[in-house]
Amino acid sequence: MLVRERMTHNPVTIRDGTSLFDALKIMRESKVRRLPVLDKKGMLVGIVSEKDLLYASPSPATSLSVWEVNYLVSKISVSELMTRKVITTCEDCPIEEAARIMVDSKIGGLPVVRGDKLVGIITETDLFKIFLELLGAREQGVRFTLLVPEKPGMLAAMTQRVAQMGGNIVALGTFLGEDPSNRLITMKVRDVDKDELWPKLEELGIKLVDVRET
Repeated sequence: MLVRERMTHNPVTIRDGTSLFDALKIMRESKVRRLPVLDKKGMLVGIVSEKDLLYASPSPATSLSVWEVNYLVSKISVSELMTRKVITTCEDCPIEEAARIMVDSKIGGLPVVRGDKLVGIITETDLFKIFLELLGAREQGVRFTLLVPEKPGMLAAMTQRVAQMGGNIVALGTFLGEDPSNRLITMKVRDVDKDELWPKLEELGIKLVDVRET
């Protein structure tokens, strides 16, 4: 899966001269939490988040009058608050690489560029949706969490046992195990009884961590 398949195309943007108030209004109306910032030529020059804008807003405890506050805030533009060194990605970037960049850089979104042109944005919300799909969170079935030996052919052997019993795998995810000798695998299956399937998997040297119907 590539970024192009899950990014928001033609994202909502603002100009670098946009005021703080207007930027917040655009965010709330568009139901987004970050906005790429473009200059007059349409070039990406920054990104601003809802947090950036709220931190710059006056505290309710301020001693200034509402008129003074509104006047001061009206003078603040996005260019004073935005992050200028924008971390970006491209459309052909694997989705897991985009996720790694976000985690390592501690950011919640990546503008997607094609050359010098902004073509999209991918955010942590997009990744959460992918995670739901990966683990079949909206699918019904029997969910097994298994500690599987790190050996060639183990995954094939598992899926073969499911198939032999007439089961259908609707979701499968692999994760780091307790140590390099094993892997934690989450598997959701349909059309098979969990009490009949588990003994067949146990024969492969697999340890059952959790099983439940969801």
